[in-house]
Amino acid sequence: MDVYSNIQQLLHKAMLSGMLGKEDELYARNKIMDLLALQDFYKSEVETVEKDISDLLDELTEYAVKTKVIGHFIEERDILSAKMMDIFLPKPSELNRLFFEKYEQNPKRATDYFYQLSKDSHYIQSKRNENNIQFSVETEYGKLALTINLSKPELDPMEIAWAREQKSLPSTYPKCMLCIENEGYSGRVDHPARSNHRLIRLQLTDEPWYFHYSPYSYYPEHCIVYSGEHREMRMGRETFQRLFEFVDQFPHYFIGSNADLPIIGGSIFSHDHYQGGQFEFALEKAENELVFEIPSLPSVNARTVKWPMSVIRLSGKDVIDLIDASSHIFEIWQGYSDSTVNIEAYSCKIGHNSVTPIARKRNDVYEMDLVLRNNRTTAEFPFGIFHPHEELHHIKKENIGLIEVLGLAVLPPRLKQELLEVEKYLLREPNVIQDYHQPWANEIKARFDNQMTQATVRTTLCTEVGQKFLKCLEDAGVFKRNEEGQQAFRRFLHLI
Repeated sequence: MDVYSNIQQLLHKAMLSGMLGKEDELYARNKIMDLLALQDFYKSEVETVEKDISDLLDELTEYAVKTKVIGHFIEERDILSAKMMDIFLPKPSELNRLFFEKYEQNPKRATDYFYQLSKDSHYIQSKRNENNIQFSVETEYGKLALTINLSKPELDPMEIAWAREQKSLPSTYPKCMLCIENEGYSGRVDHPARSNHRLIRLQLTDEPWYFHYSPYSYYPEHCIVYSGEHREMRMGRETFQRLFEFVDQFPHYFIGSNADLPIIGGSIFSHDHYQGGQFEFALEKAENELVFEIPSLPSVNARTVKWPMSVIRLSGKDVIDLIDASSHIFEIWQGYSDSTVNIEAYSCKIGHNSVTPIARKRNDVYEMDLVLRNNRTTAEFPFGIFHPHEELHHIKKENIGLIEVLGLAVLPPRLKQELLEVEKYLLREPNVIQDYHQPWANEIKARFDNQMTQATVRTTLCTEVGQKFLKCLEDAGVFKRNEEGQQAFRRFLHLI
């Protein structure tokens, strides 16, 4: 490994991407030398076979491990990589100036610039994201997308033990991974590297909000928008107003929010935030079903859509009316019960009903999807009545959050190896299939009459996993796609 050649290549790549000017080369080199504890520099020609930035960072951090500049944990490597890339990035004030200059020309030009910079600066972990296993499955509701998430590194037991030793004086800074104090924060073993993290400043409902891209993108331009104040997620009128304000500012993006209750929400309730991006999910293309009116708001077009979950779609040109309609439906739903379909609004004054809202803009028409949610549990369904039921947990046990609601399954990394063992079992090869996959595998084997081949097993298994995800969505639907469920749905709609 020629550390000097790798530094030169990194500088060269930064200049090619526009992150570094020629007059900044020596400055940047000296900063990198300092991070690698180099006292001298021996310039060499840039190799003809160019490496990408991810490979160069891997080699430079490997050099730092071998020379004991850093330890061997992946988090320490990430911290050093982020510090090196931070050298090439503008300060937040300069970045925002450039962003909004481009925004004045065209909002998409601004987001294109920021998205590319987030990739070039290695904040978006493009190389790791490529490790994700992605496939799609055709269903009666359209094409569902699935990804086995392999991009996020998992702590091994040694790292966990080491991190605990370092916590004799636990840090509460930043309060969470969505706080604005993460911008430029070095990170530590129990908190991700954020030296190369930058935020775009926004105003939503006359308060500061911040926008950046997810390092581990599940779909194109996967962005996160969050409050400048560290406060709990709370669904209500202001939520719907902010979502519409965002799509007004960025009409080429959709934006949505997880529900604000456990089981049916996302993974971070402690900080108010939304997720968006530039991608057309299956839900967006769902067909209209039952059209109905909201008498007090005749300008709003309202209908249900064909989807395994219970979705009300509102559209119109008057955004205030749409906010009113969204708030009206949400307030009715919060207090709604129907024991015939297991919907109870409260248990001992604890609320169970919320929504997963998704906003978008098509030309000059606004749309809001309100996905009705309920998080009640029972002895029969301890994980949630409207949550993937236990027979599906061998594929997905986690919450059905915003991304899943839209039609993209984020599946656990364990499935990469486990599904390979299921394939072997179906091919009658030696395997170590997990016990919890066995009934499912037996059912598939019987259905295909032991006719599985090397040419068909992978496609068949992907289809079967997709059908399991579809069942997860059906379990999460509050009004089932049967006559009893749809009659109950209509009873609710009559109250609107």
